Amino acid sequence: MAETKGGRPIAASQRPTGGDKALVPGKKQFFRRKKVCRFCVEKIDFIDYKEVKMLSAFISEKGKITPRRISGVCTIHQRLLTGAIKQSRNIALLPFSTAV
Repeated sequence: MAETKGGRPIAASQRPTGGDKALVPGKKQFFRRKKVCRFCVEKIDFIDYKEVKMLSAFISEKGKITPRRISGVCTIHQRLLTGAIKQSRNIALLPFSTAV
């Protein structure tokens, strides 16, 4: 049954969203740290496909390349990283996927 306000149903835009829960006293407020590109910080311009240890940090357990929003790498370096991982896979330095 829909919530009512004075006998009328409340529109979805007027319903409470739960955004006020963070203001509850006694609860810890968490803040998300801004992700910085690891390659920009270390001033790495070229990502080498032969550095398997470094490249494997950006691959999930299933063998997928970790997306930018999760790894925190900038756009330019993500493109270079993807190319290096694909090149490394083609010459069998990195696996395409894990064994099932």
